[in-house]
Formats: sequence, structure tokens, C-alpha cells
Amino acid sequence: MNRDLSLLIGILVSLLALLLIWIFYTTLAADPGPRLATLALEQLPNSGVSHPVTAVLLNYRAYDTLLELAVLLAAILGIWSLGPAPSGFQPAGPALTVLANWIVPLAILTGGYLLWVGGHAPGGAFQAGALLGSAGVILRLAGHERAGLPNEAAQRWLVVAGVGLFLFVGLLLAVFGAGFLTYPKASAKWLILLIETAATIAIGTTLAAAYVGGRPPLAQSASAAAKDSGV
Repeated sequence: MNRDLSLLIGILVSLLALLLIWIFYTTLAADPGPRLATLALEQLPNSGVSHPVTAVLLNYRAYDTLLELAVLLAAILGIWSLGPAPSGFQPAGPALTVLANWIVPLAILTGGYLLWVGGHAPGGAFQAGALLGSAGVILRLAGHERAGLPNEAAQRWLVVAGVGLFLFVGLLLAVFGAGFLTYPKASAKWLILLIETAATIAIGTTLAAAYVGGRPPLAQSASAAAKDSGV
């Protein structure tokens, strides 16, 4: 009985494999029509930006980017649910302190540039946010307990800024009849820049807070705030 069942399963699997091969062959042989890259470039003048990657991420497939920001938000909320953050690192030596004092401002400045240039060249919110997050990591490694981050209340506002503003713009457009995340051509550029700015801040805060780990304190003490500010 088991042998007959095994034979039947083998036959069904073979037939399924042949069906999949036939579907694959007919798909390749069929006329594919216009490619997505061609369609994306054709609609680029209506997207509000002149770089195709930004157009895809913030216009054509804005839903995907919204969900990616939601995943980051869910991740940091999960980290915060584990309890208080561990104690900070020991104060860094003079070499690392001087290096951090040079690198962190440059990282923040470069992040701002990548945010602005993303509309017409490689860059955008995720690259800019990653640089801001790396600045926080460097501060943490250099002995700053909170990695330059504000207190808990401010952090919560910042990490939800990306998803919150994304949803607000989408719902506002839907209310005025344009459709959810369907940008009018005249205002598409500035709406995308607004969303990317909020996303950059949210991504940077989330990545730095994730590296610190644990729920942030309700408020920084005066000494901790002075330490993070370098005073």
C-alpha cells in the first residue's frame, strides 16, 4: 500500500513539474510587452523627480516604501519592549574622541546632501538615514551613553515620523480626490521631499536607537545631556 502511494505521489509530482516547465516556456515565448524600465522612464516627467530609482520608491511603488518604514518601526518597538537599554560604553580615548568630533558632523552634513540630491541623482531617505544612524553609532562607540539621541518622548515622535507623515500625506490626497499616495504633478516634488525628510529622520533615529538597544530613559539627566553634547 505504501509503495502504491509513493508511486502515485511520484507521478503527481512529475506531472506538476511538467506543467510548471510548460508554463515557464510559454511565458518566455509570449510577447512580454513593454518592459517596466521603459514604462518607468516614460512616466518620469510626471513623477515629481528626475531620478528613476526615487520615482519608483516614492511614487510608483510608494506602498512598498511605506511598508518598509513600518517594518523598521515595528523592529524598534520590539527592541524597546525588551526593557531598559544596557549601560553605555566607557569614555573613549582622545584619538577616538577627536575622530568622532570630525566624522559625526560630516556624516550629518553628507546625509542632508544625500536627502536633497535624491530627487535627481543616487541618494534619498534610506541612504541619508543610514548615515544619520551611523553618526549615532559612532557617538555610542565614542562613549556617549545615548548616542546623541533625545529622551524617550522625543524618540517616539521621531521614529513614527516617517510612517506617520507618509500616511498623513496619502490620506490627505485621498480626501481631496487624488487617490491614496497619488501625487498631483504640480506638488509631487515637494510632497516627496517632505516624506523623504521625515523618513530620513525616522530611519536615522531608529538605526541609532536599535544599536543602543533597549527602551530609552524617560528623560536624560543634566550630566548625561551635557556629556552627549560634548560640554
